[in-house]
Amino acid sequence: MAKKVLIIQARMGSTRLPGKMMLDVGGIPLIERVIHQAKACKSVDLVVLATGDGDANDVLCEKAKQLDTRCFRGNESDVLDRFYKAAEKYGADIIIRVTGDCPFLQPSIVNEVVESLIAQDVDYACNTQPPTYPDGIDVEVMKFSALRRAWTEAKLPSDREHVTPFIWKRRDLFTLHNVAGDSDLSNIRLTIDEPNDLFVANAIMQYSSEKFPNLATIMSIIKKHPEVLDRNRGLERNEGYRKSLEEDTHEH
Repeated sequence: MAKKVLIIQARMGSTRLPGKMMLDVGGIPLIERVIHQAKACKSVDLVVLATGDGDANDVLCEKAKQLDTRCFRGNESDVLDRFYKAAEKYGADIIIRVTGDCPFLQPSIVNEVVESLIAQDVDYACNTQPPTYPDGIDVEVMKFSALRRAWTEAKLPSDREHVTPFIWKRRDLFTLHNVAGDSDLSNIRLTIDEPNDLFVANAIMQYSSEKFPNLATIMSIIKKHPEVLDRNRGLERNEGYRKSLEEDTHEH
């Protein structure tokens, strides 16, 4: 059986919301929420936190240890290198990539994307090309061979910092499958990148009777209390990736 390793990419050095990984969402540190949801994924054999080698990230490794989760330390800025080496160390055949800023990660959707990669026998499966789920419910799954090829061949700073663009931009090299939701919810923002995002996540949690609400519960809260989304409406999806594309042009 192929070994499926879920790798959470997280570090303490966020520029827009410093130290966000340890900030509370509904009374639980963000990174703890993400690890809890990752461990609830039935399709996953192992969960690994992949963080940078800077001292600031010690606190994340301590938290992972408390939660009985492996911690891998690697290159702070070349995230593709960090990611690849974590996958290699833990013998992953299939890698599930999630980012640490997604407190509402959905195990059922992770399972669906993993199953679609296997059923379609593609190099890469996701729910972001194009996105129909809220920002922050993102899942990417890839074969180790695809990750290795990206790690070997990707040269642009944006490809090294964001792990997967080299794969999903190169349809001539890789086979892709996208999992779409029943309706387009991509304008809803459930990720945590800015102070206003944290406010929104905590507002949703105030109305939730569940500690780890599923997407149906979150959507029913939003339907009843649409004002909870007011604070982060209009923030750009994948702003970090756009900024690194601008860095690419400075390099040349």
